Parts: sequence; structure tokens; C-alpha cells
Amino acid sequence: MKGFVLGGTASGVGKTVATLAAIRALENAGHAVQPAKAGPDFIDPSHHERVAGRPSRTLDLWLQGADGLRRNYARGEGDVCVVEGVMGLYDGDESSTAAVAEALDLPVVFVVDASAGMESVAATALGFRAYAARIGRDIDVAGVVAQRAHGGRHADGIREALPDEMAYFGRIPPNDDLDVPDRHLGLHMGDESPVPDDALDAAAEGLRTQRLAAIAREPAGAAEPNGTGRPVEPTDDDRPCVAVARDDAFRFAYPATIERLRERATVESFSPVAGDPLPPCDGVYLPGGYPELHAAELAESPALDDIASAAAEGTPVFGECGGLMALAESLTTVEGETHAMAGVLPADVRMRDRYQALDHVELRATRDAPTASTGTTLRGHEFHYSDAAVASDARFAFDVERGAGIDGDRDGLIEHRTLGTYAHVHPASGAFDAFLDEI
Repeated sequence: MKGFVLGGTASGVGKTVATLAAIRALENAGHAVQPAKAGPDFIDPSHHERVAGRPSRTLDLWLQGADGLRRNYARGEGDVCVVEGVMGLYDGDESSTAAVAEALDLPVVFVVDASAGMESVAATALGFRAYAARIGRDIDVAGVVAQRAHGGRHADGIREALPDEMAYFGRIPPNDDLDVPDRHLGLHMGDESPVPDDALDAAAEGLRTQRLAAIAREPAGAAEPNGTGRPVEPTDDDRPCVAVARDDAFRFAYPATIERLRERATVESFSPVAGDPLPPCDGVYLPGGYPELHAAELAESPALDDIASAAAEGTPVFGECGGLMALAESLTTVEGETHAMAGVLPADVRMRDRYQALDHVELRATRDAPTASTGTTLRGHEFHYSDAAVASDARFAFDVERGAGIDGDRDGLIEHRTLGTYAHVHPASGAFDAFLDEI
């Protein structure tokens, strides 16, 4: 599957809108588009999925390694992949947009805010292209999309200033309807505040679709599409059942995670917010999300009582970030309202006004846990506005070698066969295979 990467000068330059416009333009031209996102993001991919009609792939070298990244790319469907970058092109240490583009050998279409410049847009793009050689990266900045650019003389000035070796891929005109509202963890999700179709169509019309399709190329390095490199288990009637919470409170699950679970188990989705009981199962997965926005509904949900009972009986339960919050004793919202949660893990969680952690993380297991055995390491990422006050006798499964964890040094509260972490992990880490082996 051919592809290209949309990189930018910085966060907020309009990469998400440019990505959505490129997806729409290519789809309108008859292409089957596979969206993807560089970096550990759940929100931008929800907008990709709404426009493309298929889940967005996560491409992160820290979470997956180069082989895992290539495998996840290879699992995509379509004839062209549009990869949205993260932050600025070179930002993000070991898994910057540039690093992802280099690992796949995909060209970069550079998104520049042109609202207050013409020739300077070309100068900016040339500077970013030259910087790759300075730091020894093999990055092909193939051309420019001018974000927030007017037509006429403005667009002509940008196009004429570009050197022959850099293509002009079009412009996205200023339009307030293209602005997506945000909140504490980023933009609203794609189904909450979708970009209006007429605004997206207008943005897509400004792009040079044939040039975008022509610049896409096959990635470097052969990769088998299997998600973790482990053989896919044969299906049979004895496969375990994993209950997965999926609703507005538990939204942050990578598509590859659900795919891996389905390869080895039967997946039963349920909605604690809607009052669903826990379905009969052999294991429970609670992804991250926004439990703080639905704390009252969760406090009344029979699902949390069911999960507490299942955990006490020894059923493996894994909660990531929002899942950790739901497994705690209580959750206090930023408004100061305290709600009882499942009470499986000895912690009281409180929301804060600013984020408490934002980073890639590395954890080393200090005891056997549902996602890792003693001495092994897991890589993931954390982004949360809550903190957790834990009991003095709380048991932790991991030492934090990078990141903040729960108390700065440790992560992974463990009780019975229940594990709650602030870290989100990708199936390429092997964590979900270990979880399924635990069942």
C-alpha cells in the first residue's frame, strides 16, 4: 500500500484538517484511503475514521519498534495511506513524524500555516527540508500544502516561491467551520464534533489530488501483517471470552488491540455508562477514555459492581488510565464531586486543572502481572489530568524507568488478578498476549 506523511511546523498548524481534506479528496477521486496517525493518539484517529470509513492505524516507533510499526502499516486496507504527523516534523524524540517517515521511507507533504506569509512559506519548507541533512535523517520533504491560504495572488505567491524540486499540493482556505472544539485531553472526538461535510468538501477542492496520489509510494522493508509477530491462534469453540468496555467513558483503544484480542479470543463489548451488566467472560479490559465526564452514571452502573465481584473471584481485569480510574475506590471530578467507583484498587482518584503526565513511558515489572512477567519491560505512553492517592499498603507491579506512573516511581496497582495502570500500551508490546495467556 502506497502512502505519504503529512508533517507540519508545529502543533496547531492544521495537520488534522489537512489530513481530513486529503482523505476526502482522494476518496472523491476513487481511491480507497487508509488513514494513520504518527504518535500515540486516540482522538485525531477518530476524525480520520469518520471521514475514511475505516479505523486509523497507529504508527509509533517507541510503542511498536520499527518491525511492529511496519507490521501495523501493512495491516491497513486500501490503495493509499495518509499518515498524519505529530507535533512539528522533528519533535517527539524517538518517534517523531520524521522518524516514522524515515522508518517507512515515505515522502513528507509539509503543512505550513500560510495565513500571514507567501515567500516565507517556501523558506520555511526549505529550512525544514535542509534540517534533515543537518541531523543525518533521510527525509524527503516533497512539497507543501498551504494551510489557511487565500486564493489569487496569495496562492500564486506561495506556489511561485517554491523551488522546482518541491511540489505545490494546493491550499486549504481559512474557514471557521474547520475548527474542531477541544477540551482537556485534546480535540473532541470525531463523532462528537465532526468537521461539517460541506466545509471538508470545500477544503478538499483546494488540494491537487492527482499530485498527492502520484507522490505516494510503497514503504521500505517487507512486513507481515500479523500484529505482533506471534502466530495467529486457530479459532475454535474453546477460545476465552474477553469483555471490553466501549462507550463514551472508555474510548481509547487502539484498533490493533481489538484486532489482536479477536484473533485469540471472543470479544464481548458492553457499556457501563449505559448501565449494561458485565457479560459472562473470562477476562475484562477497560480502556482509557473520559470516566470523569460520566462519573455519576458509572457510580450507578451495575457493571462496576459486577467487575468488582469478578475481580474478587480471580477473573483477570486490566484497566488502562480511565480503566484504572474506574477500578479505584472513588473518582473526584474537577468540580469537586466525588463518586464511588468499583473499589477494586486501593486508590482515590482526583481530576486536576492541568495535565499530570504527558510522555512515552517504559515500565519494568517487579512482580508477575497480567500484562508482563517479572523482569520484563513494557513501553507505552501516558496522558492524564488525574492523580491517584494510594493506600499505604498498595502493591505495585512496575517500576517506572521513564515517565511519571502513579507516584513518580511506580505504576500498575495490582489486587487479586486485577491490574490498573496510567500507561497505555500497544499490542506490539506483547502485553495483550500476556493478558490472554493469563486467562
